[in-house]
Amino acid sequence: MDQILKTVSNIGIIPVIAIEDAAKAVPLARALTAGGLPAAEVTFRTAAGEEAIRQIAQNCPEVLVGAGTVLNLDQCGRALAAGAKFIVSPGYNEALVNYCIEKGVPVFPGCVNASDMTRAVNAGLKVVKFFPAEQSGGVAFLKALAPVLPLNFMPTGGVNTKNLMDYLSFDRIAACGGTWMVKKDLIEGEKWEEITAICKDAVKTMLGFELRHIGINCADEEEAMETSRAFSAVFGMAQKVGNSSVFAGTAVECMKAPYLGKHGHIAIGTNSVDRAVYHLGLEGVEFDESTRKTDAKGRTTAIYLEDRHNSFGGFAVHLVQK
Repeated sequence: MDQILKTVSNIGIIPVIAIEDAAKAVPLARALTAGGLPAAEVTFRTAAGEEAIRQIAQNCPEVLVGAGTVLNLDQCGRALAAGAKFIVSPGYNEALVNYCIEKGVPVFPGCVNASDMTRAVNAGLKVVKFFPAEQSGGVAFLKALAPVLPLNFMPTGGVNTKNLMDYLSFDRIAACGGTWMVKKDLIEGEKWEEITAICKDAVKTMLGFELRHIGINCADEEEAMETSRAFSAVFGMAQKVGNSSVFAGTAVECMKAPYLGKHGHIAIGTNSVDRAVYHLGLEGVEFDESTRKTDAKGRTTAIYLEDRHNSFGGFAVHLVQK
C-alpha cells in the first residue's frame, strides 16, 4: 500500500479518465505513458469503466491504474477484480473505506470538510481526495486545515496546467488529479499524440527545471578565493565563503578542491527532486545514490546524475531543490 502511495506522489499528476469505449483504453494508456504520466484513474461514471481498467491492467503493466467515482462495495469489488490498484470515491463512504483497509488497498475518499477529514484520520488514512478542489476553496482552504489534520491531499476538480503549481508547491499535496489532458473529444477523436503533448507540458510545468548555478573545480582554497574574487570584481557579485566552496553571488560556486566532473558541476533546480528523479528515471537517467541529500522529512534536496551521464562538456550535473 505504501509503495503505491509513494508512486502516486512521484508521478505527481494522476489523469482522471471517463471513457466511453473500452477499446480505446490501451492506446490512451500508452499515450499517457509516452507523455510521462504512467497512471490512470478510470471512473465508474461510464459503462466502459470496468472493462477499460481490465484492458489497461492486462496490457499496460507499467501503468498504475485505479478506479474512480466508486460509490459502493459492488463497484469496488468489480474494480479490484478488473485489476485496479487503488480506489477513489467522490465522498466519504465508511463501509467502502473499511473494506479497502481490510483488503490492503489504497483508498482515497473525497473529503471537503473537517468532519470527513477527521474520519479519515481516525480510520488511519494518509491521503484523501479533495474534490471538487477549486470550488471548495482550493489550496488556501487546505492550508488552513492542514495544521490540525495529519493528512496529505489529492486535489481534483478545476486543476489544470495554469494552477497546478499552486497546489503542488504545498508540501501536503500528494498529487493532483486532472481531466484536462484526457478530455472527451480528445479520447473519442483518438488524438493520442495531442494527449501525449499535453501530458509532457504538464510534467514540464510540474518539474520546473532551471539553471541554478555553475560549480568550478579549483585546485585549492586559494584558487577558489581568487576565482570568486575575479567574478566579484568584474560583476559585483558578493563573495560568500562556505566549508567546501566560495560563492560569487548565487550563480558561481568555486570549489576549494576538485569534486565531481572534469571541470566542475552544473546545478539544475527543480520544484521536486524526488519527482524529478522518478520522471527522469522513466527516461533511463540514473543517479548516484551516494550523493543523495535529504531534509528532516526524508525528502531529497540534492542528488547527482551517475558518471555515465557526464557528457555535459566535462561538467557533472546535479539536481537541487528550489
